[in-house]
Order: sequence, then structure tokens, then C-alpha cells
Amino acid sequence: MKSTIFTVLLFCFSSSVLGQYENTIVGPNKAVNPYQYSVVKSGTFNRASVSSAHPLASMVGAEIMKQGGNAFDATIATQFALAVVYPGAGNIGGGGFTLARKKDGTLIGIDYREAAPAKANRDMYLDAAGNAQDALSQNGHLASGVPGTVAGIFDTYAHAKLPFAMLIQPAIDLARFGFVITEKEASSLNGTKKDFIQYSTKPSAFVKETKWKVGDTLIQVALANTLARIQKEGAKGFYEGETAALIVEEMKRGGGIISLEDLKQYKAKSRTPIVFNYRGYDVISFAPPSSGGILIGQMLKMIEPFNVQKMGFQTPASVQLMIEAERRAYADRAAHIGDPDFYKVPQKTLLSSTYIKNRMLDYKPGVAGSSEQIGAGVAPTSEETTHFSVVDPEGNMVAVTTTLNGGYGNRTVVGDAGFILNNEMDDFSAKPGSPNMYGAIGGEANSIAPYKRMLSSMTPTLLTKNKKPFLTIGTPGGTTIPTSVFQAIVNLVDFNMSLEDAINSPKFHHQWLPDEVSIEKTFNQNTKTELEKMGYRIKSRGSIGRTEGILIGPTGKRITVADNRGDDAVAGF
Repeated sequence: MKSTIFTVLLFCFSSSVLGQYENTIVGPNKAVNPYQYSVVKSGTFNRASVSSAHPLASMVGAEIMKQGGNAFDATIATQFALAVVYPGAGNIGGGGFTLARKKDGTLIGIDYREAAPAKANRDMYLDAAGNAQDALSQNGHLASGVPGTVAGIFDTYAHAKLPFAMLIQPAIDLARFGFVITEKEASSLNGTKKDFIQYSTKPSAFVKETKWKVGDTLIQVALANTLARIQKEGAKGFYEGETAALIVEEMKRGGGIISLEDLKQYKAKSRTPIVFNYRGYDVISFAPPSSGGILIGQMLKMIEPFNVQKMGFQTPASVQLMIEAERRAYADRAAHIGDPDFYKVPQKTLLSSTYIKNRMLDYKPGVAGSSEQIGAGVAPTSEETTHFSVVDPEGNMVAVTTTLNGGYGNRTVVGDAGFILNNEMDDFSAKPGSPNMYGAIGGEANSIAPYKRMLSSMTPTLLTKNKKPFLTIGTPGGTTIPTSVFQAIVNLVDFNMSLEDAINSPKFHHQWLPDEVSIEKTFNQNTKTELEKMGYRIKSRGSIGRTEGILIGPTGKRITVADNRGDDAVAGF
């Protein structure tokens, strides 16, 4: 195995009383040492690997496979670990999507997107004048949908091999005995302190009198107890009993509307993945209520007739083409995509070759399109998130994107349960035509209704080549998720980049409205100037997404990359 270590963190454990570590992979001098670890940005592994937003979570997943688990075992262990070590987006109080391809070619899509509570209604975030009140849908108790992550994990467990108690134990240990935090984590917790105090009704582990600093140990006893109830009682340990009662008590104290019945009735759902071909690769992605699979399907098929490779990487010509594909796909997202159990999404039409060809008829090379003139096509019926990728020795591939929506969700920590709730209700269209926290515009397809699942941008994606596993990839980033995955695939397939370059190259983003192109600060300045001459409005911004990917090379090696934009890290063997 060869690897690249981007940053080394040497956190030495001091004299806190930890209790005894027994039958666990976590602890001092164990396979996963939460007090001394490194951020490994890339590696080539012979058998199995994980790429996630935190090194400890990746190490947990890899070690589970080393002990005989498959990719689904690793997925469960990694996801629980992220709920502890990456509280800004890792979660048991949110939701997401798991996309997998088993070694025999079977495709799996598990939808555990949060759902609107029974008391939710279409106009719940509008004031007397009919204006959307963003604060209510983004912060505090009323912003939370019914969490789906735990239900999704138990649906995933149907494909695992090891005892469930073994898979959740690392997360329990990380929560109960603590782990040392990085500089980025310390800064993030310090920046969110006031919100935690404002929107939580009881003290939490995330708030202390002095500032957090690099090397501090974060201990979350209440979360450990919640995880232990799940370990003992299964999904009922979250959706019923003590934990459910704690969630409802928190709702009552803070004016939320999630009830015991809402929790008890929540179920994860199976979704048929979207599959299409792009330049000889089979692309597998997620179906509604995720918009991701449809969007990357549209964007890749819109540019496929053009010789993108000849245009060159991030030249004015190639970027303009891709921007115009993004513009048209996101216009369709606003009008045509929602929860398929409540709205008949014209998926077949949106991905048909005739429809896609017609959408690009008004594309003019060298001239900026206008979102005022380019709306959704006629389709008759027929940013804080986290992603991780897993490949096991057997060839099972898993891509998981999970979220609280905004960083630290609704900033409400469930009293005496220790976990943060999501603010996913903001992903509904509070008012048709009104933007959400990511500036996304929605319509009737994504209006609020009891038990409905809000539209998502999450885009866990897999690629196969000649029917063999090739790539698992995904990213956080709100509405920038589909465009980031789109660009990574183009970088690999059209520009023949290494996975590391494909992931870490500068990104750009257009989402129809607002009619502007967002670019990272390292984006090609000559291309920026030429796009402005064409008539594009360009806006420079910070990092776009944090992509995690694993590419299976011709010899079967697992080429594994974690994005340079955060503390993301890989592990494997």
C-alpha cells in the first residue's frame, strides 16, 4: 500500500479516566487510536478501502472489513462513527441515501430521507402576508423533519455479515471516552456556540466555557447512551422508548411538532437506481426524492454529443458548455422533481434522448444563456452534508450521502440524548418560487405535506466499465452536489485525469437561479475573464464540496482519494 499523508495530527492522550476498553477496535494502542491519528489524503490499497470526512471514521470502516466484514458492515460502522466524530454533518438525527452495487451486480437504493411530521402543512413557514420566514425553516425545533438515518442503517444491515453490536461499538466508545479534535473542528464548534445555546433547551457536550482548541478531547456521554440503546434495542431504541420520548420532550420545550407517532411510523424505502450510459461507462445514481441522479443524467447526456476532450479542461469552451447543461438541468429540477410518493415525477421523459436534445437546441457557443429566458422544459407526466465511499475485498461498492442539511442542522441538540437534529424542512418549497438556504427555487412538486420527503441534491454515484466495478463517488455541498459529481466524472472520463486530480481540481457551479456562476478561488482566471466577456456573471466563493472517491484500477487496486478541502481521509488494506 502506498499513501499520501497531507497533514499529520499527533494528539497525545493525557490523564483522563477512560474506563476499560474491552472487545473493541477503539482506544489507546488499538487499531483506531482516537488520541493520535493522521489525515491520509490518498492511498492505493490491495483489497478494501474507505474514504470519508474524518480519519477516525475511515479507520473504523477499514478495520471492520479487516476483521471480516463486507462493505455494508463498513458502511454501518463508518456512518455511526461519523455521527460522533463529525457532528456538523455526520448524524443519527438526519437522513440520506445509500447506493450500492453488490458483487453479483445487484443494485440497491435505500432512501432514508427525512419526512415532514404529521402536523406539517403547506403554509407553515409563511407569515400573515404570505412571505416565507426562512428563520423558522432553518433554525430551531420547527425546522426538523423526522430523522431517517437509523432506519436506513438497519435496512443496510440486511446485507451485512457481522453482529450489529460489533458495528456500533466503535461509535459508542468514541462518544463515551472521547476523541481529540482537529483545528478545523475546534474552529467550527467555537463558531456555532451561540447557536447551540440559543436553539437547545439543555446543555450539551458541544458547549463549554472556554474556547475549543486543537487537541482538546470531545466526550459525548449522552450520545453514547443513545447509541447503546440502539445497540440493545435495534431501531426501536431510537424510534420508540426512551430516545423517542427525549426527542418529543425536546420538541415540546422548543415549539417543534415531531410526535411519538411520527417517529414510530417512519420507515426507510427502497428506490430503483437511475442507470444510463456515458461514453461507454454505466453510471448508476439515486432516484427521486433525490434530484441528483436525474441531474447528472441530464447534464452528462447534454454534453455527450460534443467533443469535450478536444475543447480541453476548463477552457472557456468546455466550461461554457457545462454551465449551460447545468442551467437547463436545474431549471427542470425546480419544476419537475419531488417525492415520487406524492408527485408523479416525469423521470423517463427528463432522461429521454429526444427531450435532452431539445433542451440544448438554444445553446449558443460563446454566448451566455439567460435563466430569465431559459426555464424548465415541457415534461408531461409518463451545504452541510457528508459523503463516504466503500469498496470491500469481494467487489461490493457502496456510496453513502447523509445530511443534517445546514452545518450542525437546526442547531438543536436533543436534551439528554446528545445528538443534533436536522433542518431539512428548509429543503421543501416553503413558498413556490421562494429560494431556500442554498438559493434553490422550488415549485408545487416540492411543496410541504405531512409525511412527504423533501427534495434533495444528494448524489451518491457508482460507475461500472464492461460490467465491472470502476468508481464510487459523491460529495456534500447542498445544491452544488450534482455539479461537483458531474465535473468529477467529466474530469475522469473526458479529460483522463487521475482520481486525485479529478477530485481536487477547482470547481464551478450554476443552478439556473440565481443566474450566476460560482467559482472557487483557484479557478482558471483566463477562463473566468473569457466567460465574463460572453456575458456570464461570475461570483468567487470558498470551497465547493468535499468529494470522496474510490476507483478500482485495471489490476483491482483500490485507488482511494479524500478531498483536500477538509479533514477528509482514507484508510484501507
